[in-house]
Amino acid sequence: MSTATRVVCIGAGYWGRNLVRNFHAIGALTGICDTSAEGRAELAAAYPSVPVLDSVDRVFADPDVDAVVIATPAETHGELVRRALESGKDVLVEKPLCLSLDEGQRLVDLAERNKRILMVGHLLWYHPAILKLKQLIDSGDLGKIQYVYSNRLNLGKIRQEENILWSFAPHDISVILGLLEEMPEQVHAQGGNYLQTGIADTTVSLLSFPSGVKGHIFVSWLHPFKEQKLVIVGERKMAVFNDLEKENKLVLYPHSIEWKNHHPVPSRAEGQAVPLELSEPLRAECEHFLECVKTRATPRTDGREALRVLAVLRECQLGLDSPVVPGTPKSAPVAAAAKPANHTVHHTAVVDDGVSIGAGTTIWHFSHILKNCTIGAGCRIGQNVVIGPNVDVGDGVKIQNNVSVYEGVKLEDSVFCGPSMVFTNVFNPRSEILRMNELRSTLVRKGASLGANCTIVCGITIGRYAFVGAGAVVLKDVPDFALVVGNPGRIVGWMCVCGNRIEFKREEGTCPACNRTYLKDGQKVTIASESEMVVAR
Repeated sequence: MSTATRVVCIGAGYWGRNLVRNFHAIGALTGICDTSAEGRAELAAAYPSVPVLDSVDRVFADPDVDAVVIATPAETHGELVRRALESGKDVLVEKPLCLSLDEGQRLVDLAERNKRILMVGHLLWYHPAILKLKQLIDSGDLGKIQYVYSNRLNLGKIRQEENILWSFAPHDISVILGLLEEMPEQVHAQGGNYLQTGIADTTVSLLSFPSGVKGHIFVSWLHPFKEQKLVIVGERKMAVFNDLEKENKLVLYPHSIEWKNHHPVPSRAEGQAVPLELSEPLRAECEHFLECVKTRATPRTDGREALRVLAVLRECQLGLDSPVVPGTPKSAPVAAAAKPANHTVHHTAVVDDGVSIGAGTTIWHFSHILKNCTIGAGCRIGQNVVIGPNVDVGDGVKIQNNVSVYEGVKLEDSVFCGPSMVFTNVFNPRSEILRMNELRSTLVRKGASLGANCTIVCGITIGRYAFVGAGAVVLKDVPDFALVVGNPGRIVGWMCVCGNRIEFKREEGTCPACNRTYLKDGQKVTIASESEMVVAR
């Protein structure tokens, strides 16, 4: 694969050297950065044509570097990713993205604001066996999935900066979430600290999914032999992925259960090896990253996928930190601490099958989320709200009481929908005539605010950080930052990112509240500096 992308690998230790090898073989490696003097000497000898650096400052300051690959200790990931994104580099970072869900969310937001590629090295999604397994599940070949378990065991490299959960389990969590395409509603974890105080050497995590699937993940670096195995049990077939097998890495077992005299009797069948075109997953991962950098496509394992993994890791860690004592009442604080806080749905709300809800989102009384909707992280969905079906809602969206977000409407990040505001999705409805095939799409761009009781007629776009006043009826596109009022809606001014009026003098304007500056060309307003788009949280 040929590429003009210029990549620097930061960190060339135990795993980083494999990344260095692959990017050099592809022809994209233009630098290596490592803190070890001995390591730099070895790298310089192995790759004499590649500059070997001792400072990340030089990497981030170099305008000729397009992308960086970060393979340093996990505790350094968050800071290095932030600096790389702020310096305008695309980023491939080894798992985990960072060690905090909140920090992960900030990094994903930063990548989106700066229009940078952020990819995480969840390597198994570049393994031909996992990709084939995903196809088999999606096609129904295994039947309804019943349970999943994975073992990742070894007597190997023992870390001091992170426990076994954060070191080994991200791969398995990533795969299980992706294969099932849902987040667990309950997470429990237990572990043992045998070598170092406060650092788990072995953990077992139990996941319960809304579909009824159960899963467990057993990881250990204190084990007598190496094992990397994933088992998927379906109603029709069972699948075993064993990455230590040289040839038959994916095998299907068409076992069945027959009922005889009211007793279940297993009927065993021979395993069937699934043909695969085996290739090095890391090479495929590196090539995928370069292709995303080139085309600006979303990586298979992007920042949002990493956030889902971080959300589960966080709940597992809560279980390790606050283990449930046998006999403790369910209402006791220790049990509450072990309960997952990925998102909150009030018991009167209804969430249909096939709905994805991001970490930290809250859905309140009597609301209904219909099938195949995606609700982002950190959203607040008020009372008596209906969303869907097939609606995408971004991160940080607030939808107040009595709002219906119908099919055909898309809300980007940080949109505000005021109480009882109205979306339509058919332009000329008749009760007697079905017109669902005539839906007109409505797009509400990032940061826009829609006031109480306003009406947004379908088929239009509301621009970034636009502000629609209470009771307005909007019939046509609204440009970025515009303030619209009245019936029909008309532009009467311009609003800052912070929600205050911009004071224009000819083509230049300033917000008196936060001092952001803007430029105006007719009905087009732009912020003077994209760095000023950062909104204080």
